[in-house]
Amino acid sequence: MNQVEPTQHKWLHDHISPDMMQLHSIRKVLFSGQTPFQAVDILELGSLGLCLVLDGKIQSSERDEFIYHESLVHPVMLAHPDPRRILVIGGGEGATLREVLAHRTVERVTMVDIDEEVVNICHRFLPSFHQGSFDDARVELCFADAREFLCRGDDKFDVIIVDLADPVEGGPACLLYTREFYRLVRNSLADGGIAVVQSEPAGWLHGQNFAAINNTLKVVFPLVSPYQVHIPSFVDLWGFTSVSLNIDPAVLSPGEINRRISDRLTKQTRSYDGVSHCAMFSLPKHLREEMAKIKAVISDSDPVFIYRDLPGS
Repeated sequence: MNQVEPTQHKWLHDHISPDMMQLHSIRKVLFSGQTPFQAVDILELGSLGLCLVLDGKIQSSERDEFIYHESLVHPVMLAHPDPRRILVIGGGEGATLREVLAHRTVERVTMVDIDEEVVNICHRFLPSFHQGSFDDARVELCFADAREFLCRGDDKFDVIIVDLADPVEGGPACLLYTREFYRLVRNSLADGGIAVVQSEPAGWLHGQNFAAINNTLKVVFPLVSPYQVHIPSFVDLWGFTSVSLNIDPAVLSPGEINRRISDRLTKQTRSYDGVSHCAMFSLPKHLREEMAKIKAVISDSDPVFIYRDLPGS
């Protein structure tokens, strides 16, 4: 398991896989503690600037979080013709909210996160990430288990953004990557709605979980469009998956994406545009072939964890 060493050693050991690790110099520890759900560290790293670290694993870095969050949010938001009611599941640092709120059509955003302490810590120590999004009048914060929220709620959403931490065994997200959870997501979409799921690494290191998440989503949704983008702090291509009953962002042209960015967004994007949109949905041959070999479906009774064998294997 990853760990933050005592400050006098000034190194973060970030395990990318069981056989690969990165070392990051720690310039400053802004916060280090334990919530009821996970270990939390806010660190200033020499390589990546300010970082949110959960259970010893880097979640967001100041240097490249815009790549992750623009890629997560904008493809599905722009694919929907008129996204007004948005649900964000996870996203404790507030950067997902930041990108959602940049869309002029948005009227209400409900953010559900199980760990209120993480959100409060990020609110205090990571203002450059959330940029005041927690205090926007359109935002409703709900601190609850996402499954319980979806089970008891009657609201329907135009867009659902599932921005969860990795499925660490015993962690708060391990049962939010299953077939049963994705059925709850589908039931919470409004007619013509679309969702996106953070889908784990999708590169050369270990893309098995990416394939398993996509297989699981195909059991629930008729339109499943995987895509990937390189996140430097994650040392790999990272996977996302768009799902819907009737909307496929992969079919949008570069020109159409750029037109919608110009019409709908209140700010300039830094990484995402029409060209990068089409590139993200063009998975390389070796990944497509590898995904075709993996038939695993993730369920409550057979969940998937990082660094562990796939369900049914």
